[in-house]
Amino acid sequence: MSIFDDDNAPRSMRVHEIGQDLSLLSVDELKERINQLKNEIARLEAELAAKGSTRNAAEALFRRG
Repeated sequence: MSIFDDDNAPRSMRVHEIGQDLSLLSVDELKERINQLKNEIARLEAELAAKGSTRNAAEALFRRG
């Protein structure tokens, strides 16, 4: 018996590499990668929207003057 409880150890986030061989991944690993990528897409879209609204506000400010 180990003094370290491996079940409670934080899992390291696996990084998905575009184009990597997927044949060795399990169904659960593939699903997890899909979830991670969907979350990252949502994060990127939110940042894009924030930058777009900032740009629009700046353009509107300079058009007034």
